[in-house]
Amino acid sequence: MSKDNNIVVTECDHLKSVNPDIQGNTGGCEECEKIGSDWVHLRLCLTCGHVGCCDNSKNKHGTKHFESTKHPMIRSFEQGEYWKWCYIDKLFME
Repeated sequence: MSKDNNIVVTECDHLKSVNPDIQGNTGGCEECEKIGSDWVHLRLCLTCGHVGCCDNSKNKHGTKHFESTKHPMIRSFEQGEYWKWCYIDKLFME
């Protein structure tokens, strides 16, 4: 559940726009692979398949991708993790 300006969001409309069959464009963080940097965890953009590193990684490429594209939904790109996150609604979904 997310609260913004006293509006309670319990369902994310952005979830309707994701591609359920989206695959990652790379096996690791796209930008970190190019610059030879390490990452902690990976995030998959559910709009275009961009793979970026999480906010615990020094480069935060997943969030930077959202900031530059406004693609709202990501999911974990880690094996065994099945959650999603909406940047716009600030909503976590399992």
